[in-house]
Amino acid sequence: MRSQFQIPLVLAFAAQVLAQAQPWGQCGGSGWTGPTTCVSGWCCQFSNEWYSQCIQGSCGGGATTTTARTTTTSSRTTTRAATTITTTTRTTTSSGPNPTTSSGGGTCSGSNAAVNQLQGYGTGTTGGGSGSGVTVTSCSALEAALSGTTGGVIRINGLLNGCGIYRVPADTTILGVGSNSGMVGGGLYVRRVSNVIIRNLKFSPPAKGDGVNIDASTRVWVDHCEFYSLGLVGGKDDFDGLLDVNHGSDFVTISWNKFRDHWKGSLVGHSDNNASEDTGKLHVTYHHNSFTNVNSRLPSVRFGTAHIFSNCYTDIPTSGINSRMGAQVLVEQNHFRNTKLAIVTDLDSDLEGYAVHRNNIFDSSDTRITKVGSLNSAPYSYTASPACRVCDLIASSAGTGKITV
Repeated sequence: MRSQFQIPLVLAFAAQVLAQAQPWGQCGGSGWTGPTTCVSGWCCQFSNEWYSQCIQGSCGGGATTTTARTTTTSSRTTTRAATTITTTTRTTTSSGPNPTTSSGGGTCSGSNAAVNQLQGYGTGTTGGGSGSGVTVTSCSALEAALSGTTGGVIRINGLLNGCGIYRVPADTTILGVGSNSGMVGGGLYVRRVSNVIIRNLKFSPPAKGDGVNIDASTRVWVDHCEFYSLGLVGGKDDFDGLLDVNHGSDFVTISWNKFRDHWKGSLVGHSDNNASEDTGKLHVTYHHNSFTNVNSRLPSVRFGTAHIFSNCYTDIPTSGINSRMGAQVLVEQNHFRNTKLAIVTDLDSDLEGYAVHRNNIFDSSDTRITKVGSLNSAPYSYTASPACRVCDLIASSAGTGKITV
């Protein structure tokens, strides 16, 4: 039998737990009436005036080092349909957590992901198998190697100039030899096929063409490549995307790549009017990529589902992750540096998207999340590297010449 003292103690403990937001839960925002503090080991992090979220880590002290913390506030008015919404965005400048592994653990503890391993939605992609295949050194030889119904293993040796855009058949692996092989003024078109691997290649796409365009295709892995053009010069429509995923493509992983010096990065879902083809598809994982001096679309996601983890964003002038047209994105363990609208859900389209974020670092970077998503976990196992050291890890391990293929 319970004593008269036990029941009040149990009720008091329950009230204390209910007064604290659960991990990954909301802890503040305009109109929020729930808990405003987080459970032990989690800290309430400001995102925008509508939403704050519990983020794992200490709220000061411990292994997290913060210096010269400066906050500025600005106002922005957005008109959508017949409704005018005035938002307040805040930029926080901080050294953030220690960017190197701390012997004391803390917020920078955790394992790095394996550099040579496929994980994410594209898991199960085998490409052209493990054979030695054929090595090509010219555009004509590459075109011939890609001309069959299946491509097998194709190795590109050297930078091929002015090839144009070549279609890739099913069951194909295309690899770069060494650290300086790929296509300048050319690209690959993965159209209505399945089971394609593209690794260790450089792509500088032609005007009005993508570096890699994945179109109505499934099971594609793009890994350890470098995508770039002339930088933010001329007009934003002079070039298309670096790597786009469109027309109901599905089960794609984009990993350990470097994207730089371009206007349009990576588009998932090409049109606001393509719901019938895209809804329920466009499952894409982005992990351990760097995005540097790219204007926007990192990625931009319509209708689809994107898991975006352990990436490094640097000097992004317009927008980073753009969730729109009902898309669901889960954003975790990324480091944003000088990124305007690192995560945004009400930009460019008539309908907003959804976002969940946790354990990210925002240095001189804003977010504008107007709709909190339901994608709270990924449907697969994976290893995310901690945000506090992911930029250094990607600088040393992403891009070409880092793996043996």
